[in-house]
Amino acid sequence: MKTALSVENLSKVYLRDKKKNIKINALNNITLEVKQGEIFGLLGPNGAGKTTFLSILGGTVIKTSGKVIVWGFDLEKNPRQVRASIGIVPQEVNLDAFFSPKKLLDLQAGLYGIKNNQRITDTILKLVSLHEQAESYSRNLSGGMKRRLLIAKAMVHQPPILILDEPTAGVDVELRKNLWENVKKLNKIGVTIILTTHYLFEAQEMCDRIAIINNGNLVALDTTKKLLERIKTKKIIFKLKEFNTNLILELPNVKFLIESNNKISVNYEKESVNFELLINYLKEKNLKILDISIDEGDLEDVFIQLTKN
Repeated sequence: MKTALSVENLSKVYLRDKKKNIKINALNNITLEVKQGEIFGLLGPNGAGKTTFLSILGGTVIKTSGKVIVWGFDLEKNPRQVRASIGIVPQEVNLDAFFSPKKLLDLQAGLYGIKNNQRITDTILKLVSLHEQAESYSRNLSGGMKRRLLIAKAMVHQPPILILDEPTAGVDVELRKNLWENVKKLNKIGVTIILTTHYLFEAQEMCDRIAIINNGNLVALDTTKKLLERIKTKKIIFKLKEFNTNLILELPNVKFLIESNNKISVNYEKESVNFELLINYLKEKNLKILDISIDEGDLEDVFIQLTKN
């Protein structure tokens, strides 16, 4: 599989105070690869270095050291080809209120030097389901339509890599679902997606692989499945026949929490405690189990574990 993005020992140092020589390491020797056709998640708390990373790719921030190869082009030697290979969808909605989607896309295509007979404006508008609003003012579009129009703007030069920076920030559930359907549609036709989001359940559902950055350091890089396997604890909720809440429950490596007179939640280490042991222990305490619900944990648990944030 072709490598869409290759980053090797990427660092960025900001000089905060020249006189005192105070420096801030925004990125520390980041090394990662994104494969063609992937949906790749880039996660991290605020101030972790995600924006700096994306800004370097977009050409608005100059790296301090390291090597960046985008679609086979070296960022230092071929910056124009790198920019032509990337479409960036910003978090902020930055549209001219008095331009129609069609005019906005044509203007954007002109900025990239694309000739009239080579433009695919109508095709892109259909792809993001805005062909019926092609001649409407942008100010009259709904929030979800404006988000899709930002994606369309980023696609006018047909880049093989699309970067989405917090695309669903402030978007309601229905619009979020619609937006992800459009992203999946683009991915199916071969577009490589790099996604940043604070909604970790989205990353868990959408991404093939995920990188987690914290304080400028790459603290995790793996498939979503393998990251979830890092969760060491498991939570089980037992619904029981009514019992005395003064009951004392104790087992090594197990934390019992009596929530009510018919419910107990149990947290335990997966590797050191057997589920059958728990069941037998509750039976020994004369507790009758009516129902069991299991929480295997999610990406948020991994994120907190790795970033301690």
